[in-house]
Amino acid sequence: MAKPLLYQAPPKRLVWTAFGCAMLIYIGAVVAAMKHEKPPPDLSDIPTATVEATLAPVEEQPTPPPEDIPLPEPPPMPTEMPEFHEETTPPPKQQHPVKPTAPIKAPQAARPPGSMTISGAKALAIASPKPEYPYEARSRKITGSGVCVVSVDTASGSVSDATMAVSIGNPILDNAAVSAFRRWRFQPGKCAPKVKIPITFTMTGASY
Repeated sequence: MAKPLLYQAPPKRLVWTAFGCAMLIYIGAVVAAMKHEKPPPDLSDIPTATVEATLAPVEEQPTPPPEDIPLPEPPPMPTEMPEFHEETTPPPKQQHPVKPTAPIKAPQAARPPGSMTISGAKALAIASPKPEYPYEARSRKITGSGVCVVSVDTASGSVSDATMAVSIGNPILDNAAVSAFRRWRFQPGKCAPKVKIPITFTMTGASY
């Protein structure tokens, strides 16, 4: 009965022989490739050229002379001098000064006989309360001027009566003035029997 075939390794001699052949083929191919390469060209025999560049100077062109400009001829001198005429200017008109207008005074009633003005009465007055500006008239901004005449008892100096000779223009202001002047008192035996008192009501109050 035949035995089965088993794998047997090749002998070492054949392996080394094949390796040596491969190395010889590789070295031969390298040498052949080196022989086909061309040597580099020799450039030592080629002369070297040098190039020098120079700039030529630019010739300056001469500047042309300026053109002669003709000057205008001077005007002829006058032979005769003009006569000098003095101009006469009329003097400015004098403006008349504006006279200041006098303030408008309160209407004055005819002075009754034996009466005294407020300036003389103030000097003899012992008590002279000022009229009050009523709130109703002040709120409505009522103003005006008038003249009140008071009757004086010369012996005692007290006021016996007071009336509006010239109305202020509003009964509220008339009553306020009469009420205040009835409380006036004068020095006994020195005041006239009648005293005329002008009264003016403005928004700041009463003045006489």
